Amino acid sequence: MLKKVIQILYTAWCAIWFVGIMIVLSPFTVIPRLISHKLDKFSYFFARVWVFLFSMVSFIHFKTHNRKLIQRGQPYIFTINHTSFLDAPAIPRAIPAPLKGLGKKELAKIPLFGFIASSFAVWVDRTSEESRKKSVQKLVKNLNRGLSIMVAPEGTRNNTDEPLLPFYNGPFRLAIETGTPIMPLIIHDAKRLMPKGQLGLKPGVIHNYFLPPISTQNMTQEDLPALKAQVYEMMKSKIIELDEKNKR
Repeated sequence: MLKKVIQILYTAWCAIWFVGIMIVLSPFTVIPRLISHKLDKFSYFFARVWVFLFSMVSFIHFKTHNRKLIQRGQPYIFTINHTSFLDAPAIPRAIPAPLKGLGKKELAKIPLFGFIASSFAVWVDRTSEESRKKSVQKLVKNLNRGLSIMVAPEGTRNNTDEPLLPFYNGPFRLAIETGTPIMPLIIHDAKRLMPKGQLGLKPGVIHNYFLPPISTQNMTQEDLPALKAQVYEMMKSKIIELDEKNKR
């Protein structure tokens, strides 16, 4: 009983600081975007500051591995695994350069968070073909501006015991059409700190692992199934490897 009470109090503490820091820093993340896209770096910097401060007060820390694989000035399509709400703060701690993420339109409806997150997200209604087409057009524009894209190819949060859900074709089709390299990013231990079906949090460390980038130059849409399978197997193997380490 005492352990449950402590977890509730800790979770409330984290939620208050999460929202509080977000409110204080929101002008620095939102206003630059309203002025000019050229200020994306400024907005993204303060998004990273927000996560850093949240990390300090929550004792949920983020450790990034293999960041040196990222080539400066090169836009990527980052493919992530999605297991927890804690994936959201893990992303700006892992990826150093500004980016846009593809997000479900439902997240845009969350008070305040949805408005602020719009600075870094392209919203999509997955049930609407027109919405999907428009979101792809927006992503292409951002890639052409030199911004990276972040996509969860599973399409939703993985609440199963499997390492990954099946992948959608979207990010791989986009990578081939634009010739943008894909860089897989494994967010590990977020699920352990915020287990499925629970709102309770635990302090600890979330590890972010970049995997070697995959070039899509000279690929055609005929290569899409093989590309998707390659990324899937890379990410799945790494997750299984990390899970096995945790069991030892």
